[in-house]
Amino acid sequence: MTGRKLIGMVVALMLLAACAPAKPAGGVEVLRYASPYSPNHPFSRADIIWMKHVERASGGRLKIQPFWGGALISSDQSVIELRHGVADIALITPIYMRSGMHVMKTQAGFYGGVRTIEDQVAVYRCLEQAFPIFGQEMAGVHVLAVQGGNLPNVLTRDKPVRGLADLRGLRLRAPGELTPVLQSLGVDVVTMPMGEVYSAISKGVVDGVVAPADAVKSLHFNEVARHLSLLQVSRGAYPARAISDARWRTLSPDLRQVLTEATPVWEAALAREIGKAEAEGMAMARTEGMSIVPVDPAEQARFDAAYDAEALRNARRLAEYGLPGEAIYRKARAVIAQGTPVKAC
Repeated sequence: MTGRKLIGMVVALMLLAACAPAKPAGGVEVLRYASPYSPNHPFSRADIIWMKHVERASGGRLKIQPFWGGALISSDQSVIELRHGVADIALITPIYMRSGMHVMKTQAGFYGGVRTIEDQVAVYRCLEQAFPIFGQEMAGVHVLAVQGGNLPNVLTRDKPVRGLADLRGLRLRAPGELTPVLQSLGVDVVTMPMGEVYSAISKGVVDGVVAPADAVKSLHFNEVARHLSLLQVSRGAYPARAISDARWRTLSPDLRQVLTEATPVWEAALAREIGKAEAEGMAMARTEGMSIVPVDPAEQARFDAAYDAEALRNARRLAEYGLPGEAIYRKARAVIAQGTPVKAC
């Protein structure tokens, strides 16, 4: 074997060792946690609360080693990356996966009328219990927390949106799943990374954006948008934190129990931090002189009806994949119809 080949083999072995899961040292299990966000993001603040809780609840036997800012994980392939061990635990976004996850992506549109993060998570849990496909799509990872989110509003530069008629003719950046319902209301929908929206609004490339009020502060939209319409766009929950099944199996039963019992701690921290960000964004909008535009309840009801009609069409399309989309939709609507807060499935 030549010296060059030997050096190459040594380097390869060193890289493999660096990527391998951390081994217990002195009775401590080190779990690598990966997130695409900075440690100051609301999601990350909730993650840090969970980390401290887990380390304390395990008596120091679990140590969480965070990797922030996308150092290990991406946003659009996170589940696959976690399955293959790029990290032990990660923030995952199955609803944004490039392929697959048909039910996970579609069910997020079945939550019309749900207004709180806690109810979003409760409805998801009901669907997860009723339909095995939820677990099947998440094969390879063990879910540690489900996450909801603040409801998007409509932020515009020049024209306030007081009702659905005001949407007609606007060019708005919006999530892809909202494209059909917004187009049916006369919106020219643009898809672009959220990081490009500030510039696009300031230059008049788009008239505004469909986003939660927390973006006013986090993305400084108050500098380019003058109006925040309180039209609410429903959204659903999804599995958002998970550990790879391979790493889960290496943990002792008592440490698995620590992680299982920490799920409500993580979910409550996420709801709290996300809600706090919403309140801060709304406060900044008022302080910076943005107009807060109310929407008539009848107009909100019309939007919700259009949203639900599109959700049902999407649910029925899942039959093309042999998936029970309409049954899942009907279950979600039945749970929500019982009233909020959601208490039973």
